Amino acid sequence: MPVVRGGLIGDHIGASCLSRALELLGAGHGIEIAFIPIDTAERPDFDFNACVNDKRASGWTGVTITHPWKPAAAAYAGSAMAPEVAALGAANTLIFEPDLSGHNTDFSGFLSAWEAVMGGAPGKVALAGAGGVARAIGPALAKLGAERIFVWDPENTRARALAEQLGPVAEAIDMRNAPDAIRAADGLANATTLGMGYRGGTAFDPDLIGPQSWAFDAVYTPTDTAFLMAAGAAGLKILSGFDLFCHMALGTFRLYSGAAPDPSSALPLLAQLRPRPEETERA
Repeated sequence: MPVVRGGLIGDHIGASCLSRALELLGAGHGIEIAFIPIDTAERPDFDFNACVNDKRASGWTGVTITHPWKPAAAAYAGSAMAPEVAALGAANTLIFEPDLSGHNTDFSGFLSAWEAVMGGAPGKVALAGAGGVARAIGPALAKLGAERIFVWDPENTRARALAEQLGPVAEAIDMRNAPDAIRAADGLANATTLGMGYRGGTAFDPDLIGPQSWAFDAVYTPTDTAFLMAAGAAGLKILSGFDLFCHMALGTFRLYSGAAPDPSSALPLLAQLRPRPEETERA
């Protein structure tokens, strides 16, 4: 049985389901997945490049990257980024064999998840956050035909950089002006870590949710974040972080193994990994 060796690099990844997702997909294709978590949350001296170099030298197939290392992963890949995501400035997958290549399955996964769950154009979007995952979600929304994308971030320079990357469709706004953008939006997208099991909170005041038609949260642990529960109660159509996770996992497995899972059978298989409330409490 062929063996794929890899791992996940990021902060607070104890609740991640990616290892199990890849194992399930691998079992269906006769491929063993040896996937090791590398949690960097309590490692202030963590050297991303040195870690990746070590895994390459150890014969790993690749690594998957999450917050806060996606920009660093894109910088590591450099000109080896896949052409369709080279401009994003963020990578969540580095493949080492036969040569180094950088990818972003957040981008491709969001496109796939949107088409499966939502369909149609996003309209006007209020996008909270301009970090690593936003560098994939923002361009994906633009590719889907968003009419306007209002983006804000605690670091204004990041919001301006993302808006510049997205072009005329996007506008960076001050966080103080976010309520006006939220009220005017057709859709709300959370690309921050607010709502994650270890952190809590929400990027969207529940009192502002209601006039919109859809909501997306990149957080998937818990799946039912305070934001998505408020959006669902207000009648908005929901695209969850778990939806994105499942479609991202399919793309990630394809990159590691070269095998292409059939979504019609693979997505129901991955549905069993949906985080339960008690797992969120332990995270």
